[in-house]
Amino acid sequence: MNFPLLALTVGAFGIGTTEFAPMGLLPVVAEHFSVSIPTAGLLISSYAFGVMAGAPIMTIGVRHLPRHMVLVGLMAIFTLGNLLSFCAPDFTVLLISRVVTSFSHGAFFGVGSVVAAALVPPERRASAVATMFMGLTLAAIVGSPLCTWIGDSWGWRLAFAVITLWGLVAMLALWLALPKLPAETPAEIRSEFSVLVRPTVLRALLTTVLGAGAMFTLLTYIAPVLQAGIAATPGMVTAVLVVIGVGFTVGNMLGGRFADRSLKKTLLVALSALVGLLLVLPLVMGSTVATIGVIFLWGMAAFAIVSPVQMQVMTAAAEAPNLAASINIGAFNLGNALGAVVGGTVISAGLGYNWVSVAGALLAAGAFALTLAAPANEGATDTRTMTA
Repeated sequence: MNFPLLALTVGAFGIGTTEFAPMGLLPVVAEHFSVSIPTAGLLISSYAFGVMAGAPIMTIGVRHLPRHMVLVGLMAIFTLGNLLSFCAPDFTVLLISRVVTSFSHGAFFGVGSVVAAALVPPERRASAVATMFMGLTLAAIVGSPLCTWIGDSWGWRLAFAVITLWGLVAMLALWLALPKLPAETPAEIRSEFSVLVRPTVLRALLTTVLGAGAMFTLLTYIAPVLQAGIAATPGMVTAVLVVIGVGFTVGNMLGGRFADRSLKKTLLVALSALVGLLLVLPLVMGSTVATIGVIFLWGMAAFAIVSPVQMQVMTAAAEAPNLAASINIGAFNLGNALGAVVGGTVISAGLGYNWVSVAGALLAAGAFALTLAAPANEGATDTRTMTA
């Protein structure tokens, strides 16, 4: 057992849980503070924007510290933010606490990806990154539903208290398990900025945005899509969300395993599958079994791209991966927002819910085209320079 990787996964699970938990807690939070559901939804959007802003700020701000200490410190910020959420006397403070918490997200997954890749031989780096991201998929399956149940049963504050305690466990695990890792050197810091404008890095980041956008075009509106397509009840929607989470987990591990052999081929296969499944989904909506089957496969394809695109950015910025990897996490969140906007635009235009997945397929096709245009050797990891 690779205990440092396990510690990173524990931290990723906590961060994923606090990201997803408010989606199920919105009704009880809105009722407690006497605000509307859309207003309570700011807890989600503010977190996403905080991730995008916090990723470069935090990565640059902590570059002089040993990287094992950086990860422990980021988890401390996470824990403090959730403690502030637990204690929030009003909605404004709760909103601020979400922004505080979000600032740890991008840098943790960015620096954590680089550290995870450095903990294993070069031929297993993508799998190592996928192992850390497994904490995120498990949060969707276990962490978020558990927090929803706790919030409905005993109040939303207890849900944040449990996440706070998990943060303390993650801090201890990271402190005990991670090897001592040096800080960046001045040469690395300067190169962090110059690599971001490379065409290869920009292409990799845009691939992330479009790939995440394709996933969240459907995921954001999955409940009304299912209700319109197969007359899904709330209980069925919950069950399908669990199925999606399982698909995410399986796809994440398969994507990491195959990306160890070829980043580009893995991305091309996963993105082409994503395009096909999003186009097929409206055609099978008459059958509940077929719909759930396609959605499970879609979940696999959607998360099979996660560790490959993260490795793609780290490879494109091989001699200075920390800031690029953290910004790529921000690119994921930008893609999340893009997907929500695209799907919402389709619905607002009156095109019908079937066209939501078609719009997602177009974004996935854009990511496929970018990957196809990349040089054949772009996915080859530079083992000499990409180190933690």
